[in-house]
Amino acid sequence: MLLSAIATSQNLQREDEIVASLAGGRVIAHVAKDNVIVFAAINQPVEQNSVPPRVLQLDATHVGVLLGASEWQIPSAPDPVRLDRNYQSIAQSPNNQHYAPYPGEAAPDLETIGVAFLEKLRPLVAQLHHKLDFRPDDALFELVILGFGPDYGPEVWQVEYRIEQQQVATRGEYWQTRILRPRFTQLYPPEGGKKAPHTLVEARYPPEDPGVLASKVVTQNNEPPLIALIQAGDPELSRLRSGDPKFAKVMDAIDRGQAQKVSANDSADFLRAALPLISGGNKFFLGTMEEQHGFDWIVPPDEPVQKSDDKTRLPGAPSLRKKPTP
Repeated sequence: MLLSAIATSQNLQREDEIVASLAGGRVIAHVAKDNVIVFAAINQPVEQNSVPPRVLQLDATHVGVLLGASEWQIPSAPDPVRLDRNYQSIAQSPNNQHYAPYPGEAAPDLETIGVAFLEKLRPLVAQLHHKLDFRPDDALFELVILGFGPDYGPEVWQVEYRIEQQQVATRGEYWQTRILRPRFTQLYPPEGGKKAPHTLVEARYPPEDPGVLASKVVTQNNEPPLIALIQAGDPELSRLRSGDPKFAKVMDAIDRGQAQKVSANDSADFLRAALPLISGGNKFFLGTMEEQHGFDWIVPPDEPVQKSDDKTRLPGAPSLRKKPTP
């Protein structure tokens, strides 16, 4: 299993080897009326001293939520390497096959983002020399991209980074580890176009698996998705429904697959009320993303969010930094 493999690796680490810290949690997104994306992330630690999910401005029209191995401690360095720091997208080069597009998977702007994180991960992963018994589909790092594609509209993508290992010395169990090109999965818009049901989308790390977290500190990550709780008539959510007509309207629209007809304000109010009921006491953040007006916090994270160095950011667009309390 993914987490037990990493935990075993960390337990066996020599003092001079790199250590990866995992961010576990859930990302929930609702594309509401007028193409406003309302999104949240819940911190669900996979072990003691886990790092939380973090948000990063990727470019003028996209933000990303980082899960999995998003922070690395190099023994010789006083501070950890955080993948949400000093981000700058790598421009595609038609003459450089190393940055060639991923055929049939994602648009060029998303491929550029994917390559940027691939290059940040490559030297870190290369320092992992213990055998990690990963399943083929286990992701070491995961990025959830939320934003707007050119002439495309709102979009949500799950980008997963896997590893490959090869034993290069039998004595001492020395393994060579390399990061693979990311796999893109489109979560929104749904397949089938306008006629397809439009509802909440959700991604989580690690993936839902009752056995993965058996030996870990927290086990909430096998809880049902929010849409499943709504459809199953969860008692606490049902009390929200009966207590406020606005919440009932939101939940009914989501249940019918017409989430895009809900106003962004109503969606934000509903998630602000629902998240404490499904977070298990863990911290969460909540925000909105609009194509023309950019990003805004509703419930900010505990720390400021790193701004992108991408020069394509719209003039006057708000930053993702936490606003100071008046």
